[in-house]
Amino acid sequence: MTSTTDKPGRVAALDLGEKRIGVALSDTTRTIASPHSVIRRSSRSEDFDRYAALFEAHDIRLVIIGLPITLGGQEGQRAAWVRDYTEELGRHIDIPVEFWDESLTTVAATNALHAQGRRGRKVKDRVDAVAATLILQSYLDAHRGDLSDDEQSPQ
Repeated sequence: MTSTTDKPGRVAALDLGEKRIGVALSDTTRTIASPHSVIRRSSRSEDFDRYAALFEAHDIRLVIIGLPITLGGQEGQRAAWVRDYTEELGRHIDIPVEFWDESLTTVAATNALHAQGRRGRKVKDRVDAVAATLILQSYLDAHRGDLSDDEQSPQ
């Protein structure tokens, strides 16, 4: 895994689930995260091909993967699966990848969608992308100022 500041530009976040992957993207200044899409999982190979196309289309320079950490700060079976999946992803893309704690992001995303009056299918269809957005925004906020003003200017 590479340092976050080697390449200025857009960042993507993935919220990896058993059936769906939430995707969020930053702006070029790495200030604001926005939900992008929800990808239905298929084979790892097909998933990785989709990511590669998405990352290329949006000139992604860094990928953040939500890592499920327990409230006690431990990594369980799910985190081991995420690390294994991400290790394989890293062999398919030439972009630095970092992990970021995703604790309670799905709960927060669901609550936010409910607060907007969304229920049922509307929540299920968006919750993963919103969770990825929360992961990415948390990462961006924690790393604000890591790039110099010159590096933050859109190219």
